[in-house]
Amino acid sequence: MATQNDALDNVLTAEEAELAKIAQRCLMKALDHSRAQKIVLLDETTLDDAPTLEVPPKALRLFADLLGAMSRRQAIALVPQGHELTTQDAAAMLNVSRPFVIKQINDGKLTCRKVGRHRRIEFEELMRFRQQMKAESETALQALTDQAQALNLED
Repeated sequence: MATQNDALDNVLTAEEAELAKIAQRCLMKALDHSRAQKIVLLDETTLDDAPTLEVPPKALRLFADLLGAMSRRQAIALVPQGHELTTQDAAAMLNVSRPFVIKQINDGKLTCRKVGRHRRIEFEELMRFRQQMKAESETALQALTDQAQALNLED
């Protein structure tokens, strides 16, 4: 898995970000107006023998999404399907402590598998858990807001 420093090294300059933005717009425009399933790459020196690359539309949308993130100069990390994380990696991604992650596992809120004595958490499971934590936080915040309104404690 790439480190945070690797990701930061790949953030684009302002000029590169602008090029990514233009490329994203072109790609999205092409996808919006076409049902074609391939892109034709043109080499300016050999227009007659231009290679073609057949790409599924979902992959083109992914490229467009990546270009959009790049144009906003956001760091990007691709995670292979089925990728597993250590409890330390999971804690870092959630911005919590490793003991908190282990407690969530022990409480049955986060699933993992054991490799010897070590716990491994699938990336998809961690993203599900993170979404659940976010939803619970939003619910709690809404309850506090409702309580403040009921008590006339608004600013």
